Amino acid sequence: MTGAAATAVEIGAAVRRGRLTAGAVTEAALARIALHNGAINAFTVVTAERARATAQAIDRMVAVGGDPGPLAGVPFAVKNLFDIAGVTTFAGSRIHADRPPAAGDATAVRRLVAAGAVPMGALNMDEYAYGFTTENSHYGPTRNPHDLSRTAGGSSGGSGAAVAAGLVPLALGSDTNGSVRVPASFCGVYGLKPSYGRLSRVGMMLFAASLDHAGVLARSVADIGQVYDLLQGADPLDAGVTARPAEPSLPLLERGIGGLRIAIAGGHFAEHGEAAAHAAVARVAAALGARQRVILPEPERARAAAMLITASEGANLHLADLKVRAGDFDPMTRDRFLAGALIPASWYLQAQRFRRWYRDEVARAMADWDLLLAPATPFPAPELGQETMTLAGQEVMIRPNIGIYTQPLSFIGLPVLSVPIEGPGLPFGVQLVGRPWGEAALIQVAAELERHGVVAAPVAPNFRP
Repeated sequence: MTGAAATAVEIGAAVRRGRLTAGAVTEAALARIALHNGAINAFTVVTAERARATAQAIDRMVAVGGDPGPLAGVPFAVKNLFDIAGVTTFAGSRIHADRPPAAGDATAVRRLVAAGAVPMGALNMDEYAYGFTTENSHYGPTRNPHDLSRTAGGSSGGSGAAVAAGLVPLALGSDTNGSVRVPASFCGVYGLKPSYGRLSRVGMMLFAASLDHAGVLARSVADIGQVYDLLQGADPLDAGVTARPAEPSLPLLERGIGGLRIAIAGGHFAEHGEAAAHAAVARVAAALGARQRVILPEPERARAAAMLITASEGANLHLADLKVRAGDFDPMTRDRFLAGALIPASWYLQAQRFRRWYRDEVARAMADWDLLLAPATPFPAPELGQETMTLAGQEVMIRPNIGIYTQPLSFIGLPVLSVPIEGPGLPFGVQLVGRPWGEAALIQVAAELERHGVVAAPVAPNFRP
């Protein structure tokens, strides 16, 4: 139960019942991190002292008959844009590494700790979350546990790699244009991006405020559901963004999918990618009995608008540092922010107008469906440093094409759960796309797929005990 393959739900149950100590789980996790992090570079900070102190407090509570919570003793880690008390939140940058440590935990971290989870540290990411590969020029690339020559994806690459390698059973990430779902797909784990505004972002360094979501990565559907439920709830510090009441998903884990209407996203989402990406969707569709295709309007334009909004909002957020510390940015991040700073306000406003139209049109297209199926990425994890690849007979740039299936969905804040398909080669993710506030249905369907062995997220072979 202290091994790499143990799930968060299993660990929590064992610790609460006194069959396992939080201290033993914590020491085992610290040992795995010490043994394997050098190979994958997932952690940038390990909070061993706090982890041990938290575990000791949990064990004392259990010893006197108390209940630390459903995640008692469960190790977790967070993308280094969530505040951890006493740790500097540098968000993959050199500039923010100069700043004081966080005075307190982000709301998401605080809620997990309140449920008994043990914070193990902060995870590597693309600088300021602007990227899809976590090839960080300041802190080094995060490597994919399934093939160390390949990227773990991004920008939550450290989160995906840490979970896939069994260093922790769950991790927090953020998703602007696909930054939870891409590493989930490349690393073969589950990745949930809830509806925009569902989870608090207090204590989370933003990238593009009108697009940013907090998210969860894990190796089991039950873990995704448990953490998602614990993170829900209005946060009075979040300026009304998280005003919607909590809607628990756990009661649906054992229920079948009868009554749910599921279709396949066609058009753009059935094109461009490698055959294996679409084969993964076909496998999930066959298991769910989904046959009908639904065409979402203008996804390519949605991607373009998302890029305009991302670049504009990101550049505005970092404009002061661009003026005085441009040389301290990753060159690629700096150049994209500088380009974003030059985007005319009229373009940004038009992108937001299109966004409203697109949201309404997609709602109409999905009116008869609870879920759509789509690939998460058009290809498996590329090699580190790889710039181009051949796709549909054409040589294309890799980074601009990683998010072709994720951006049109996060652009309007739809809830999406990427589920992992194991293959003879590298894993692929399939997106379960819901209507706004429809996370529970996503988790319900993922649980059904997991029960029947269609999707699974075991520890990567190279990191199994």
